[in-house]
Amino acid sequence: MSQQRPTVRTTHRTPSRPRRLRAVAAAGVLAVLPLATACGGGDDGRAAAEPSASGAPAAGVVAPAKVEVIAGLAGCTAKIRTEADELREGVCHTPKGDFLITTFPEERLKETWLESARVYGGTYLVGMRWVVSAKPGMLEPLRAKLGGTIRELSGIGPGPDSS
Repeated sequence: MSQQRPTVRTTHRTPSRPRRLRAVAAAGVLAVLPLATACGGGDDGRAAAEPSASGAPAAGVVAPAKVEVIAGLAGCTAKIRTEADELREGVCHTPKGDFLITTFPEERLKETWLESARVYGGTYLVGMRWVVSAKPGMLEPLRAKLGGTIRELSGIGPGPDSS
């Protein structure tokens, strides 16, 4: 007679991949919130997510999706603060201001992150599998070095001019 082991059931459930992606995207958005609120400008009438410039940089360089490489092209050294399967995030400090560089292993993860960031609004430099957030005045010079497109995302709720 053979012995069978009883089936053991646990109450701990591993979160599904979409749930983990949403959690990481939300964490990334929350990490950007201080930069987005400190660097947010007024509404200039452009539609949300409207690209403001061509994706081709003046030098013909397109930055790869690696935090350290993008930081080097921006003239700083990144301090990695998020390392996850869905994204990597680093902070750069320069005399002109700070950058938040986020890279993604897949384009669809970047788009999910941007959709979540839309809630908070802000201006972002967006490339293939990467996003840089900084003060809006710092993004155009970066675009010339990194490539990408500048996107303005409108937040929810009343704007800063509302009473």
